[in-house]
Amino acid sequence: MTVHPTDANSLQTPIDTDEQTHTPAATDNSQVLEDSSDNRHGAATTARQWQVLSQLQRNRWVGTTHVFEQLIMAGFDISLRTVQRDLNALAKRFPIEKNNANPQGWRWKEDAPLQSLPHMNLSQAVAFNMVEANLTQLLPPVILDELFPWFDLARRQLKNSKVTHSWIDRVRIEPATQPLIAPNINLVSKDNIYHALFYQLQIKACYTRGDKSQASEYTLNPIAIIQRGVIIYLVATRTDDFEAVIRTFALHRFASVEILDTAARTPDGFHLDTYLDAGGMGFSHPLFSELPNHGKNTAIELQFNKQAGRSLTESKLSDDQTVTLNDDDTLTICATVNLTSQLVWWLRGFGNGLLNAKPELLHQAVLDKSINNK
Repeated sequence: MTVHPTDANSLQTPIDTDEQTHTPAATDNSQVLEDSSDNRHGAATTARQWQVLSQLQRNRWVGTTHVFEQLIMAGFDISLRTVQRDLNALAKRFPIEKNNANPQGWRWKEDAPLQSLPHMNLSQAVAFNMVEANLTQLLPPVILDELFPWFDLARRQLKNSKVTHSWIDRVRIEPATQPLIAPNINLVSKDNIYHALFYQLQIKACYTRGDKSQASEYTLNPIAIIQRGVIIYLVATRTDDFEAVIRTFALHRFASVEILDTAARTPDGFHLDTYLDAGGMGFSHPLFSELPNHGKNTAIELQFNKQAGRSLTESKLSDDQTVTLNDDDTLTICATVNLTSQLVWWLRGFGNGLLNAKPELLHQAVLDKSINNK
């Protein structure tokens, strides 16, 4: 959230607004009342000008009428003329500019410095609301602590806006797979993992593997956090593994985590995107171990009936994907992908809509539901 003025005194630019009044000198008691009125007027002017500046953008002209409408929605009882006067007066103190269009537009100058103010407009409040709803599980506590005041400000900004609430009620993020309930995570362990990852420190963890009933103790080098569905994983190496094999640890299986003072070590040449592109989170399948490089970057050919394969004409499997409409009204999809259990599960979801798959080993894996995945 960035707007540019910082000094409240600068915001109280002396201007002739519709609300200003002029009174003659009075007695001492009258002067006290006049001073109190001036203070209230000054605060109201500051709040209004603050709101005016917050509506302006750097790369787009904003019309005076739009600024006026936003102030009315925010509860200011003013006229369009007041907004025009505010903008002209503020332009003498702040790096804002107007164009010569009709109607007139205003914006921040390209070289205007960015400063933070505890305010946001309605579209920014919507964005923070969606971040809080969908991304807080992935943000480390050190960042969340700084964002919580903005989340609270967004909620208060949206509370009195019927227009924005109507928009929020019409927008949802819907998972493409079967919705699952996320497992419970030890919050202290999670916070310590995120803290250690953020500051690149090792951790000592009590962790229960999925195929074990007893917990084991590991000293780990945290490398990355990945959310896959409703499960959050820590990507890390074990300090007792001299080969520094990249491993994944489900956060809900950590019973306790202690942050160590030792700096974490990341394997040379490790890049998270490269790790993911290579199928690091795809999980292996026993049949594909027979293929070169365990089936990574394999050219596949899928034949669907037209109805089943239609979605792949819009959402690609890979950048090199090609689609062929056959004479028998079927679709042939060719792409280069990693052969994983995830791919097998996804293809099974097409049922009879998937007519054939190559290489043959892939089709065998899709049809043979008795094979246990690693």
